[in-house]
Amino acid sequence: MRWFLVRPRRNRRLSLLRPAVLAGALVASCLLATGTGDAASRTPITPEGLADLPAIQPAMQCSAVTGLKLDHVTDAPVTIQSATVVSTGTAAPYCEVRGTISPADTIVLRLPVNGWTQRYVQTGCGGLCGSANIDYGQASNCPPVTDGTVASATTDMGHQGLNDGSWALDNPQAQIDFAYRGVHVTSQVAKAIIAKFYGRAAKYSYFTGCSDGGREALMEAQRYPGDFDGISAGAPANNMAVQNTYHHAWNVVANLDDNGKFILYAAKLPMIHAAVLNACDGIDGLRDGLIDDPRQCHFDPDALRCKAGQDTSTCLSPAEAAVVRKLHDGATDAKGNRLEPEIAHEWGSELDWTLFVPATPDQIPQSENFALSYLRYLAFPDAQNPDFQLSDLKFTVQAFWNTVQSSSYMSAMDPDLGAFQRGGGKLLLWHGWSDQHISPQNTLEYWDALRGTMGGSTVDRFARLYLFPGVAHCGGGEGPNTFDVLTPVMAWVESGRSPDKIVASNVTNGTVTRSRPVYPYPTVARYDGTGSVDDAANFVPYTPRGKDSPGYAWVGSQLYSHGYQTWCRADGTTLECRPSQTWLTRRKTLSG
Repeated sequence: MRWFLVRPRRNRRLSLLRPAVLAGALVASCLLATGTGDAASRTPITPEGLADLPAIQPAMQCSAVTGLKLDHVTDAPVTIQSATVVSTGTAAPYCEVRGTISPADTIVLRLPVNGWTQRYVQTGCGGLCGSANIDYGQASNCPPVTDGTVASATTDMGHQGLNDGSWALDNPQAQIDFAYRGVHVTSQVAKAIIAKFYGRAAKYSYFTGCSDGGREALMEAQRYPGDFDGISAGAPANNMAVQNTYHHAWNVVANLDDNGKFILYAAKLPMIHAAVLNACDGIDGLRDGLIDDPRQCHFDPDALRCKAGQDTSTCLSPAEAAVVRKLHDGATDAKGNRLEPEIAHEWGSELDWTLFVPATPDQIPQSENFALSYLRYLAFPDAQNPDFQLSDLKFTVQAFWNTVQSSSYMSAMDPDLGAFQRGGGKLLLWHGWSDQHISPQNTLEYWDALRGTMGGSTVDRFARLYLFPGVAHCGGGEGPNTFDVLTPVMAWVESGRSPDKIVASNVTNGTVTRSRPVYPYPTVARYDGTGSVDDAANFVPYTPRGKDSPGYAWVGSQLYSHGYQTWCRADGTTLECRPSQTWLTRRKTLSG
């Protein structure tokens, strides 16, 4: 049986000579050396920090792409089904290419036909994927994206149709493609097509994604560090083996009584949210409806317990208060051992708990669907069970390890990004503080593991983390939720200008109603006391002293370690994975 295993290729990035920066500002007259030679051979830098790259016209007709021979590009045959010019409205026209990388990775490319600025952007997808639709997400405001001058691509990651996990049944190759192969081979094929279509290779390659797209982003940096020069990873589901099992299952079972009936209903979420804001909105010195660091909020749900004679619609029963606490704290076993990082849902995110708190007794919460999709078809590759129910998941330490180890190939937890960093790669991690799907604590723990493994000064040279107050999962929420996370990565790669603040805005009918700066973690924004509190210009950076994290004392903390990931192969209907010897040794120690 053939192994679908592609080792990280040698990084072929051009070496960049850093431009001088005067007083921390990159001025328009700065030049970036893109190779050897005199000043005439250097590429000027735009004020935004992006290289002013000449626009390239296609070297062939769009329709001719279908005749390209690409089987040598990756580890399996490539078929191009169509290549047609798309021109709609005021959008820049592009050549849309659709194809398949065997056995079933659908890929879609957009190739500008009126001037390509030598950049390639690959986008991720969410959930369990299953469709190939290019979505720039929080990078949609990036100038090269808005002006239609980047070549871009995406993939459905090896399966189509239902997003319930059933595609993985007796299909180990689809599991591998979803885990890590699909994004990698798409980058290989897309860059090969680009090189032939324009007669030259992309000068810079980028990846941007959120949720599962964030997991895909980190998987690329960890497993295939030479694929992209810059990566933006938002709200990453990199702890997938825990996220889609114990986290989402706990969202449901923590809200059930002994008879399997729901205790807390969505009608009470606005009341809970108002109480949280009343208790914690001002801890950052400004009452503005946002909690800029929820870890500083020590809200006690028991404060809302009903008093004698009180209208029960305005308060919580003891059982309801207990549920609120459990949902905030996260999954535990009967002995109190934490089965996920502490703080599963930050205070301030309550309005979006409708993801798992039902409105009616007969409603099936989305968290139940997420958990069952994974537990039935992906958590136990050699023991798939379409009839698995949440009641079959045991909240014990032993069951935890059996569950998460079986699908370790799905997680992107390795904090050693040395190969990516040495190749010149740049990483921008970001997360919304009010994320109702994936706890920001997962990203914080990965960030701290990254710094602990590689050293803070090394990480500062190639990575940044941004936490957006009031922003829900990949967007939405009450906080300023419109921002660009791709341009800062491009500028860092192309000019050496490290990212500083990112201005996030609330936009209503095309009008900005509030804007705030968000600084690289751990720095936060503080109101300077003058002007409108809805104007980013009136905020300054402030770096708190000390560590605000509740800590990472949970059963799976060692998952954030080098060697946890496994490589797998398909053998008929069986998935065969090879954990590293390092992890096997550590696992024996953890198991006692």
